[in-house]
Amino acid sequence: MLKLSRRRLLTAGAGAVLAMTAPSALRARAIKDASGDHVTIGKLDRILTIGGDVTEIVFALGDGRRVIATDTTSAYPNEVMALPKVGYMRALSTEGVLSTSPDLILASAGSGPPEVIAALKQSGIPLALVDYRPGAEAIASKIALIADILDVKDKGALLTQSIAAELASLAKSLNGVARPRALFVLSLVGGRIIAAGHKSSAEEIITLAGGINAVQGFDGYKQASAEAILAAAPEAVVMMHREGDIGADDLFAMEPFAKVPAAKSKALIRMEGSYLLGFGPRTPHAARALAKALHPGLAL
Repeated sequence: MLKLSRRRLLTAGAGAVLAMTAPSALRARAIKDASGDHVTIGKLDRILTIGGDVTEIVFALGDGRRVIATDTTSAYPNEVMALPKVGYMRALSTEGVLSTSPDLILASAGSGPPEVIAALKQSGIPLALVDYRPGAEAIASKIALIADILDVKDKGALLTQSIAAELASLAKSLNGVARPRALFVLSLVGGRIIAAGHKSSAEEIITLAGGINAVQGFDGYKQASAEAILAAAPEAVVMMHREGDIGADDLFAMEPFAKVPAAKSKALIRMEGSYLLGFGPRTPHAARALAKALHPGLAL
């Protein structure tokens, strides 16, 4: 009986050591998220990601296997399409999020509504908010936080360096090149033109791609009048791929687009939305793809 008891004790002790060193039982750590809150991170077996950029970064860091659900803006890589969805990132429900039983909620700081985020913070499930600012500078911040949470700082540093190098290479290729005026149109529903203004994600990607945002005078995305579009005089129009897209012929037959410089060459550029505006690991590729479209005669 004594030998058996010792064997049981040894087995139990070994199991305890394994449990202590397993990834799912990492020592609890306090992380400061993008909102300035200190979040205690423990188990990481079941991660819910909210925000396409957040999801892409987790997968790019090699921890996609931990993701058990996402929001509907998360469409890359292809594996995430088979995962349960908790709804659109700006229209979440507390019950829908908690029904996935996550160990950690990793969400873009642009997620909402605010009352749901507040309720989730009180739920007892760790919720870490990730930088939502548009632009290349925010990519490094996003990666650094997520890599710290996942305890893969070295991978995070390598990913950040790779992205910075690719963007620097593109900027060098575009140095001294004339910058075309590009108009980003978010929506044309009901004849209302919703365009991208200053400090928007669209303006940031257009700038990275060697263009100039044609519309100024307001921040973010707002309705623009026909007069404002004509005054902007865009040499190219950029839109997202959507179901039922109209083609260049139809767009440039419409007023006021028929009278802008882009109409002469029917310069309509369409790209997938999360790829173009996500500001995550794929941003260098998206910026280069847009640059090629804005500068068709330039070898990039």
